[in-house]
Amino acid sequence: MDSPDALPPVPHMSSADFRAAGHDLIDWIADYRERLAALPVSSSLAPGDVRARMPAAAPEQPEPFEGLLADLDRVVVPGLLHWQSPRFFGYFPANASLPSVLGELASAGLGVQGMLWSTSPACTEVETHMLDWLADLLGLAPAFRSDGTGGGVLQDSASSSVLCALIAARERATAGAANRRGAQATGRTLVAYASTQAHSSIEKAVRIAGIGSDNLRLVPVDAALALDADALAAQIAADRAAGLEPFFVCASVGTTSTEAIDPVPAIAAIAEREGLWLHVDAAMLGVAALCPEHRDLLAGCERADSLCTNAHKWLLVNFDASLFWVRDRRALVGALSIMPEYLANPASDAGAVLDYRDWQVPLGRRFRALKVWWVLRTYGADGLRALIRLHVALTADLAARAAAHPRLALAAPPGPTLVCIRHVDGDAATQALLDGVNADGRAFITHTRIDGRLVARLALGSAQTQAADVEALWAAVAAHA
Repeated sequence: MDSPDALPPVPHMSSADFRAAGHDLIDWIADYRERLAALPVSSSLAPGDVRARMPAAAPEQPEPFEGLLADLDRVVVPGLLHWQSPRFFGYFPANASLPSVLGELASAGLGVQGMLWSTSPACTEVETHMLDWLADLLGLAPAFRSDGTGGGVLQDSASSSVLCALIAARERATAGAANRRGAQATGRTLVAYASTQAHSSIEKAVRIAGIGSDNLRLVPVDAALALDADALAAQIAADRAAGLEPFFVCASVGTTSTEAIDPVPAIAAIAEREGLWLHVDAAMLGVAALCPEHRDLLAGCERADSLCTNAHKWLLVNFDASLFWVRDRRALVGALSIMPEYLANPASDAGAVLDYRDWQVPLGRRFRALKVWWVLRTYGADGLRALIRLHVALTADLAARAAAHPRLALAAPPGPTLVCIRHVDGDAATQALLDGVNADGRAFITHTRIDGRLVARLALGSAQTQAADVEALWAAVAAHA
């Protein structure tokens, strides 16, 4: 074996080179953001085109940073769907504001591992403080604050939030027996509920948690595509009569397809009566409660057991940052806490701190809260409210235009940031509209199906979208209607 002194040096980047490369990268990002409006929103590349621009094998020798930066333009940008474009109206917003980008850079530069309070106290305490700030800004019940019985945590996505809520609900329903013997080994068949319009992450969660897709009931919806509370009550009664054990229900505040809003107060009343854990998935629309005039969107959530909304959609924080609160953290921590000897420490042993590894599935976690902190401080609550109000006003105007157009119909009640339309001539005409709008890259929209019929979704919320961009979208829609 060679001695360490005989081995070649490791080619680490020096601080001086890092400083120079960092300046160049920041300049590149700033230039990219400035030219976004002129770029085609979607990529025209075929499958395999990106890989064909890359070498077949990894380099044996170090390469200069200039080549890495050049390949952003040569390899990466041509293969992007530009989610930050002001004319991106597809899926949902995934805003990455520049203060958030800087916060992410600072987090990566610090490189801390925040699995326990003791492994970086600032990582935990800034996060706890941010979730308390946001609980207050959204008008959540005091129990959701960390100085109450519950508290908040940053998850990577709403999918992880609902999974953690479901696992906590399972813990509460089985008094921990599911963790010890397995969900089905308890001899009880647990049943969960959500609407037919709820996000697919709920079914994934019941699979992962060992509940099983067969034990997820998708409850019918009303004319507004919101969960029918009477149908929920009837389904629970039928399941109890069959010897099953209802334990969890998810209410949506803004479904992905149509932004339908479930009747949370009515669902909460049923959950309380039946002893079910109520999780509210407000991934898209929850942050609108920053504005007092939109706080009714979260009506009934004060009675929920858990709640999530995504800062990485409409709150200008780059992915990933899902805000997740629980009313009583004991079930969550009880379900997810395992303490090996190598993590034992006095602060955790004394119960004096929050250890966020016990609030999520993975052990490790990075310093996500920095970017949330920097966004809140850079924009201020009023700046974020201004963005929400602008997008709500632009969406209302777009919905009015669509409703008045003789060849278009609203396929669902408009949401605060979403207008769903279809062509009166049927699916083929709707598909032609979708293809026409997306064809030249000047705008990008996506689709869904409602009652089996094809629908075009016009989703607002991109950070840089202004009235002129919505005018351009409408011109494209009208031209292909």
